[in-house]
Amino acid sequence: MALLCAEDAMDEGDGDLSDWHLPVAFTNKRHIEKMEGCKALAQAWRMKDRMKTVSVALVLCLNVGVDPPDVVKTSPCARLECWIDPLSMSPQKALDAIGANLQKQYECWQPRARYKQCLDPTVEEVKKLCMSLRRNAKEERVLFHYNGHGVPRPTVNGEIWVFNKNYTQYIPLSIYDLQTWMGSPSIFVYDCSNAGIIVKSFKQFSLQREQELEVAAISPSHPLAQVPLPPSMKDCIQLAACEANQLLPMNPELPADLFTSCLTTPIKIALRWFCGQQSGKLVSGVTLDLIEKIPGRLNDRRTPLGELNWIFTAITDTIAWNVLPRDLFQKLFRQDLLVASLFRNFLLAERIMRSYHCTPISSPRLPPTYQHPMWQAWDLAVDICLSQLPTITEEGTAFRNSPFFAEQLTAFQVWVNLGVENRSPPEQLPIVLQVLLSQVHRLRALDLLGRFLDLGPWAVSLALSVGIFPYVLKLLQSSARELRPLLVFIWAKILAVDSSCQADLVKDGGHKYFLSVLSDPFMSAEQRTMAAFVLAVIVNNYAAGQEACLQGSLIATCLEQLSDTNALLRQWVAMCLGRIWQHFDAARWCGVRDSAHEKLYSLLEDVVPEVRCAAVFALGTFIGNSAERSDHATTIDHNVAITSAQLLGDGSSMVRKELVVALHNLALQYESNFCAVALQFLDDERSHTFPSPATLADTGSLASSRDGLGTPRLRPVSSYGNLRAIANNNAVRNLNKSLQNLSLTEEGVTCGTMASYLNTSTGSSGGSSSVGSPDGEDFILTYEAVDKMRRVRSYSSLNSPIAFPVGLSFTSVYTQVWCTLLHLAVDPHPEVSDMAMKVLNSIAWKAMLSSRPHRVSESSAIAHSAPASPTNKCPLNMQHPGTFQRPGAPALNEGAKQGLPREPSTLRLPTTSSTAQLSSHSYQFSRSRKMFDKGPDKSSEDGDDGPTMCRLSLGLSLNTGFCAWSSKYFTQAIMKLPDDHDVESQIHKEREWRFLRNAQVRRQARCLIEKGISRLDDQIFLNRNPGVPSVIKFHPFDTFVVVADKDSICFWDWEKGEKVNYFHNGNPRYSRITAMEFINSHDVSLLLTGTDDGAIRIWKNCADEERNPELISAWQGLSEMLPSSRGLSRRFSVSLEKNKHGGAGLVFNWEQHTGLLLVSGDARVVRVWDCEQEKKVQDIPTGADSCVTSLSCDSFSNSLLVVGLGDGSVRLFDRRLPLSECNIMTFREHDSWIIKAHLQRKPDGQIISASVNGDVRLWDARQRESFNCIQMGRGLTTLEIHPQANIFACGSLNHFISVYALTGEFLNNIKYYDGFMGQRIGAVNSLAFHPYWPHLAAGSSDYYLSIYSADKKVR
Repeated sequence: MALLCAEDAMDEGDGDLSDWHLPVAFTNKRHIEKMEGCKALAQAWRMKDRMKTVSVALVLCLNVGVDPPDVVKTSPCARLECWIDPLSMSPQKALDAIGANLQKQYECWQPRARYKQCLDPTVEEVKKLCMSLRRNAKEERVLFHYNGHGVPRPTVNGEIWVFNKNYTQYIPLSIYDLQTWMGSPSIFVYDCSNAGIIVKSFKQFSLQREQELEVAAISPSHPLAQVPLPPSMKDCIQLAACEANQLLPMNPELPADLFTSCLTTPIKIALRWFCGQQSGKLVSGVTLDLIEKIPGRLNDRRTPLGELNWIFTAITDTIAWNVLPRDLFQKLFRQDLLVASLFRNFLLAERIMRSYHCTPISSPRLPPTYQHPMWQAWDLAVDICLSQLPTITEEGTAFRNSPFFAEQLTAFQVWVNLGVENRSPPEQLPIVLQVLLSQVHRLRALDLLGRFLDLGPWAVSLALSVGIFPYVLKLLQSSARELRPLLVFIWAKILAVDSSCQADLVKDGGHKYFLSVLSDPFMSAEQRTMAAFVLAVIVNNYAAGQEACLQGSLIATCLEQLSDTNALLRQWVAMCLGRIWQHFDAARWCGVRDSAHEKLYSLLEDVVPEVRCAAVFALGTFIGNSAERSDHATTIDHNVAITSAQLLGDGSSMVRKELVVALHNLALQYESNFCAVALQFLDDERSHTFPSPATLADTGSLASSRDGLGTPRLRPVSSYGNLRAIANNNAVRNLNKSLQNLSLTEEGVTCGTMASYLNTSTGSSGGSSSVGSPDGEDFILTYEAVDKMRRVRSYSSLNSPIAFPVGLSFTSVYTQVWCTLLHLAVDPHPEVSDMAMKVLNSIAWKAMLSSRPHRVSESSAIAHSAPASPTNKCPLNMQHPGTFQRPGAPALNEGAKQGLPREPSTLRLPTTSSTAQLSSHSYQFSRSRKMFDKGPDKSSEDGDDGPTMCRLSLGLSLNTGFCAWSSKYFTQAIMKLPDDHDVESQIHKEREWRFLRNAQVRRQARCLIEKGISRLDDQIFLNRNPGVPSVIKFHPFDTFVVVADKDSICFWDWEKGEKVNYFHNGNPRYSRITAMEFINSHDVSLLLTGTDDGAIRIWKNCADEERNPELISAWQGLSEMLPSSRGLSRRFSVSLEKNKHGGAGLVFNWEQHTGLLLVSGDARVVRVWDCEQEKKVQDIPTGADSCVTSLSCDSFSNSLLVVGLGDGSVRLFDRRLPLSECNIMTFREHDSWIIKAHLQRKPDGQIISASVNGDVRLWDARQRESFNCIQMGRGLTTLEIHPQANIFACGSLNHFISVYALTGEFLNNIKYYDGFMGQRIGAVNSLAFHPYWPHLAAGSSDYYLSIYSADKKVR
């Protein structure tokens, strides 16, 4: 595209502005997304093996007053043990005091554990203690704390030291033995020099145990397998004070048990260590004595000491979460409270002890964290706290809280504002979790947390992994109203990603919180929508949730919200209703008492397709319960089914798919009735032999099946494969296989027998194949058979009272539902058609199975006559219990007996002896819905019970994916500005480029047209189309021209002279494409096609070289296309290629600015579709007994409509008037078929009309008589008017094209193709003007497509 010139840029405003404000259609998420939910979240955050440390062994080997022989201590030396100087009292008292103090320090972290002290013990005492604690702990964790300051260092042989009874010797204790006594899971703390040796030995012994276990498992005869082996030590954790070659620090300013002090009293030792540093302090003069006077308690966050402890917990959690792998973080910091506390404190130990050249180690080993930047935040928080101490202690001033959490929330806010998935996670996320505990910062923290979760499922996963779940669960107990919007939003985000949280909510009564929000009229509609979503997740396939919410009056609350103005709220309360009574009869009856089904009827007419779909889903589950019901329940089911079936003509495929599932639910409940209807329809379809549409469409070429969306004969360009993949559904293809596997072994009918029968019987179907079966696999019902049943009008045999259960007739509910399924099975959208085909074939199979037992021998039938039926049952054939013979209809296998040919749709059953063993009484159907329940006992001389047919369900699991797809809304960014509204986004930039291009095309074309057009015959394109062109359309701004033949579409680049794409439209062979239009042509274009069977299809990616064409919507624009002919004038016309099928086909007019599609054709109405609502909004009666051949609308007032008809009349309608008065003018000067009626798109636009007789007339809308008439001669086939230039062109059967000005001035004829020895053009089938350029495209019966221009140099 050339750059805009300066003078072009000056007037770009008009067209550019109109494009920016022009709405787009069929770009909603339901059109551009697959109907599926988000990927399930791997629940790494939920600890499946949560543990707690229940027992603690405190083993102290101090031997106070006696130094070990292998340690030379400095003088002075570190002496404090558990903050007690052992030399300040007698050795025994010191030992007892130290042991008691150590226990108190541990109890601060785990007060409920069982503590046992073992002071200066022997080997036996240690063994007894360990085994006792393991026995009591069972599968829980045991902690072993070892202080070896009074014994020699560990040996390289894997031994630590204890004492003999008289304390005269040091006795080694093997780590291997210690492992055996302690078992697993355990945690070991070693506070001694060279502690790394113990860790290394422990790992070696653990590996040895693993090898022994493997040997014992592989060789049961091995000696190791003969003795009990200790468990694996994989789940053991170790914390050691130093490496294998290091000694503990001996600095007299430090405690001797520095490692233990860090693990058990972190704040105290951290403050003392901080005071000993020489730099980084705000104030000087803070002494150790002053530190001891810090007010407050560790567990009171409002006090200085408690706040420091809170900050310390947040910082160590943050460091661990940012440094450790997620699984290791979960194991060490979320699995066990005591283990988590010890490892937080271990991070401090690493920082402090490394400053004294001592490196604590752990198993599993942690990466270094002592230099993490968050330690600087800790130093600042400590410094700020200590700086207040002098004034607090001396002057009694109030303590000022640390700004730490507010600053960290600000940092988190900055990350959230700029955060994306491919960035590293925010460091402050664990701190946000801690802040939720504070009432001061809670509101801000929840707001930021919600904004973070809004970034996507990955953010939810991160938040759950850090441990946010128990905090937000606890907050549901809060009664603060200001928290409600935030908590509802957060929970909606969590449940959208991980629905398993429903059990936690019900267990803690959290559902009551959302019930109160939903019923609160002061909450906004958006918040109530999220509450409805949360409740819908709680009751989804979870009986406890359904029961709890039923008790909470969820049904009544939802019913009150059905009329809300917010569409998303209406959608989710309907889905919530559908889920609460799904397989839950108590909720269903509660809904019946509240007339829930009747209140849902109003949503079936909702303007939002998603709401209609949700209503159908709710009604479908309402009738899908399997419990036995009364006559009252059956009546309700019938009413729901008939009311729902009215959505057969809905414009949204999503709604129609949900309708198929709803009707399938009904069929499951009333199997016997539907099987009876199926048998009658199948028999009636066999008895009618009138020609099929395929015969009428193409003489001599009977199409026995519906074309798939990718026909093998087509060779599309751009490596474009099978378009059937748009449905992405192979289930129909495999239906026959799954039906073959139905188990009838109870009756002696093996799967193999049934499978062999199917393969034999269906193999002779004459090659007919089913929808969705490109491999040619045959099913019970083919597309042609279903379509034939749908069109059969004479159902005389359906009124037989013998062949049906009581009350079943032609007008019965089951018949109407069956007819609805037949229509859905030939739906233009393949996903709808495939689902309905599954249901029909499933019912047909059941009907076949039910009818087979009645074809047994006459003697067998007489020997086993059925007893009288109970009052609630009616036999299918009361004349003869052994046969299934309908009056006036031959038996299904009669043709086989007489050697007659079978039709492809005929059902055939096996005649094997095993099949004949099926129960002869199974023809008796219960009126209440179950098909193969056990019938009357079979009488026999020996008194044995006869065989009964096992009950086979219809066996289908249909799911549209609508609910999961709807839930995906809450996984996506709700607060974020859409990309198309972001002026810096790529989408916006691309759109801006397109609109500039559009403005340039308009200006350049307008300049060319204003110069005047004297001729239009310069051929700029000529190529042979794959099929005979029937409809042609130029893209207004791209260099594409699209050509439709009978059932396929070809895209040409007329500037390059290349074919871009060629694909099948998906319409049946007996139909043809008669109309085509571009939607959203100013932006990302879609292609709208219409066929003469009334179907409308919308395609995207049609001219995309990288992506395949994709069907995004399809529906029946006109439900009933009436047969029509051209009447008398047609007799004088030579057989026209486009009209040899008879009728006008489908014609439409697309209004981009209103989103309305006006459709007509072989019908007596003009139907108006709102494409945003995807529903019919109006039927305008034409008032004529003739088909509509042309439509044209006024684009300024959006009110006038010109209709051309087959009887020669042209009618003008004003859509603003009532239907009885809207026909404001009828022009009757034509006496033959109207081929074009056009209303100029100008404020005072004229009406131009033309007929096949060649008279072109111009009308003033205010006058009944034309003011100009131009005679063309007979044989006119098509006429097109240029939207911008005052010219028109007409094509003729006589192999020429004429171009005229609207004044009647003749411009030129086109008779030959350009080039040397150019041949004569064929009979002209179709013409199309470019919307802006003076280009004319012509399609001829000789397959050629040619384009002519007023100037060859153009573009």
